[in-house]
Amino acid sequence: MPFKTIIEPFRIKTVEPIRQTTRAQREAALIEAGYNLFLLKAEDVLIDLLTDSGTGAMSAGQWAGIMQGDESYAGARSFFRFEAAVQEITALKHVIPTHQGRAAERILFGSCLKPGDIVPNNTHFDTTRANVEYRQATALDIPTPVARQPQAVHPFKGNIDLEALEQVLSGNPGRVPLVMITVTNNSGGGQPVSMANIRAASEICRRHQVPLFLDACRFAENAWFIKMREEGYADKTPLAIAQEMFSYVEGCTMSAKKDGLANIGGFLALNDDELAQRCKNMLILTEGFPTYGGLAGYDLEAIAVGLHEVLAEDYLRYRIRSVEYLGEILDREGIPIVQPPGGHAIYLDAKGWLPHIPQSEYPAWALSLVLYLEGGIRSVEIGSVMFGHQPDGSEKPAAMELVRLAFPRRVYTQSHVDYVGEVLTHVNGLRERIRGVRMVESPEVLRHFSARFVPAHKGLIGP
Repeated sequence: MPFKTIIEPFRIKTVEPIRQTTRAQREAALIEAGYNLFLLKAEDVLIDLLTDSGTGAMSAGQWAGIMQGDESYAGARSFFRFEAAVQEITALKHVIPTHQGRAAERILFGSCLKPGDIVPNNTHFDTTRANVEYRQATALDIPTPVARQPQAVHPFKGNIDLEALEQVLSGNPGRVPLVMITVTNNSGGGQPVSMANIRAASEICRRHQVPLFLDACRFAENAWFIKMREEGYADKTPLAIAQEMFSYVEGCTMSAKKDGLANIGGFLALNDDELAQRCKNMLILTEGFPTYGGLAGYDLEAIAVGLHEVLAEDYLRYRIRSVEYLGEILDREGIPIVQPPGGHAIYLDAKGWLPHIPQSEYPAWALSLVLYLEGGIRSVEIGSVMFGHQPDGSEKPAAMELVRLAFPRRVYTQSHVDYVGEVLTHVNGLRERIRGVRMVESPEVLRHFSARFVPAHKGLIGP
């Protein structure tokens, strides 16, 4: 079409007010929260881009489905609708519902990992890594080399390094119970994985008799990038592309709070009968009976509808274009981001933007605080706070210092995106005055959720 305006492919029927705050109020809120955006009250946030997980708006179809929820403890019809929706897309034999993605990860790794094992991945995200390491196994990131270069433009920077995968499997027989590929690659900037890469990884894994799994949280966004960027897929539907992606794997974990378009829920899907039974046994112990898995029947209905809606081309076109639109604004202002823009988020390159802040003072964390202080925007650090603490207790600076602006699905309009662009442009004018932070309180695991900080100097913004 010749028109440039991004039109949301939906109409708004219910609205929620956003509370305006002053800069002084936000400064007080940061102090009370120990300079940790996770510890803010949501009512003190103007634009909440902390995560796209469970924060989206459900459709009229999903709310209608909720009214049909069957709350029977076992064998509810809502489960079979949910199972049918998952199997239409994945064709995987066993579908095990869970209350969210990290529960699927915990059950899977608890059923097949032992101390000393290795789980290769293009890039593990925080809860996936934590669940692997909790089993005293190694979460090994082997992204394609270009993924470590924020400014490099490549259509599939989310790919797994196939040569490294071959070396890991050849050099560690019996120590790799499974391989994972995260689509899209969240920690790597929301970058997609090509079909050719998934297919080649599958061939390597099958040769070594090691099952390949997808972390499928954003499978629909990945399918859209394949349609747009990979030769031979332009005329295929997102559903057909997704079905081919899943045809190369033996299982998947899924947070339905992302591309399930639901506020809660997830699943584990498997082909292996024996492994599936072990996982179901653990599910019963901690989540619930295998036909509800910690979810209400109405949640299963909402996910079943969401998995259909997320593959609509109008929705995916709007979703990806909205993020790209913000990326174009930041490019014009000279603000460094991970290129090209990701599917669900913009990733600010804090190391490139704030070179005067040493990694020991957490530049990405400091930048996220300033975005909130100046404009009420909540984001999340993906850098040395999230990934710097090693299993042996040591500290290692993260490869990249990123701030993720993750957009909830079907929540914000183009005017909200324009506002985010204005705030970032304003902060760009302050960049040389932004100062680092110091961590003063920290848990051992997933510290970014509850650690507390103080400014390393006299304030977040110097004279």
